[in-house]
Amino acid sequence: MKRFNCKSNAILIFLTFQLLVIAHLTAGMVDLTRHEKEKYFLTATGEKRLFPSLHDPHSRELSVVVPAYNEELRLPVMMDEAMEYLENRQKQNPSFTYEVIVVDDGSKDKTTEVALRYTTKYSADKVRVLTLVKNRGKGGAVRMGTLSSRGKVILMADADGATKFSDIEKVEAGLNDLNPKPENMAISCGSRAHLEKDSVAQRSLFRTFLMYGFHFLVWFFCVKGIKDTQCGFKLFTREAALKTFSSLHVERWAFDVELLYIAQCFKIPIAEVAVNWTEIEGSKLVPFWSWLQMGRDLVFIRLRYITGAWKLQSLHKTD
Repeated sequence: MKRFNCKSNAILIFLTFQLLVIAHLTAGMVDLTRHEKEKYFLTATGEKRLFPSLHDPHSRELSVVVPAYNEELRLPVMMDEAMEYLENRQKQNPSFTYEVIVVDDGSKDKTTEVALRYTTKYSADKVRVLTLVKNRGKGGAVRMGTLSSRGKVILMADADGATKFSDIEKVEAGLNDLNPKPENMAISCGSRAHLEKDSVAQRSLFRTFLMYGFHFLVWFFCVKGIKDTQCGFKLFTREAALKTFSSLHVERWAFDVELLYIAQCFKIPIAEVAVNWTEIEGSKLVPFWSWLQMGRDLVFIRLRYITGAWKLQSLHKTD
């Protein structure tokens, strides 16, 4: 029995070492480079203008970054709701300024053309379209849009409109309630955790198992104290966005987790705020394989930081 335990321990140590080596050797670096075409946006008259940088001082109160991949059908519903809210808010408070940046993540449909209609209607000062030459993944799209934004605060909002846009007031209140804000850094996350009991009742046993397994991996490997890391409705101060997105490596579905892991490593305060959320048809997530990929990414996020393959970046102008 003792001999068997020694063999088991040796095998476990060997497998752990092998996993660490694989995680280290397959680690990609932070990629802030952009294609020449991705440096420009089009005005309503079709002129090319250079995007600003997140390193520049803010010139708008709010930037809204909308990652979109093959969203020609769902994007108009979300944009109509968002623009109606933002225009009404500006009418009530003329000093309020905003911009919406739609990031077309290498779509194969007419996402860019649909988004540009809003540039034509509202002007490029309010709606800009960043079209990526190739698909980076949701995290990559959000980062590229954030690095091109002008806002004092920056909201990440999904193109499906699953979260009621007026709930921005809830995440703003959560952000404002965070004190102190070291170097003016803070993040407020929209959360669906309050809806979990109802969602469990409607899900299959297998999907419920996957959900709880994912939550456990998030807690065990990366992020403590945040119940819902995956809600696509997050508000950053400009300083927090620069600090976290400069170190982000994961560009696909698990990017939210690494983003919050980085924030906690830097001791950036994070609020979690309940928001209204409705499941919208047309999700790009394939339940089993997407959860499997995210689970693998979660394990590798922690291992790559442990082995030193990934390091937290000091701020430097790279975009």
